[in-house]
Amino acid sequence: MKICLAASKGGHYFQMQELTKKINFEKFQSFFLTFQREDIEVNPNTYFVTDPKRNPFRFFLNFLQSLRVMLKERPEIIISTGAGVTILPCYIVKLLGGKVIYIESFSRVWNPSVSGRIIYPIADLFFVQWEELKSKYPKAIFAGRLR
Repeated sequence: MKICLAASKGGHYFQMQELTKKINFEKFQSFFLTFQREDIEVNPNTYFVTDPKRNPFRFFLNFLQSLRVMLKERPEIIISTGAGVTILPCYIVKLLGGKVIYIESFSRVWNPSVSGRIIYPIADLFFVQWEELKSKYPKAIFAGRLR
């Protein structure tokens, strides 16, 4: 099984790191998708795409780059902790017949994130880290906090 792990910087990346401590992804074929920055170690299993930052041109560039990666790698599952850089890869994987697993941000206690609201309709599994947030995401699974 091939898995794409997708996260933006900061807390989203930290949450993904916490998840990889709990689940041994080495027993699967996996790769990481994010955007270029100094705190990420470059290796053959890491892909960098443009951070769309709510800019139409950058959004289109992110789409083309994400499509290229997903067609090359063909993941069966994408696991994302958000945010904007991961929206299009989630939709592309879903359109290619894969499964989408999304973990809403730890910082979202009462209100959904923008990326969470956009990915929620297509998510096969959608996890929240605070029970209070289940009222906004009825089909979500409360899984507790990653940390």
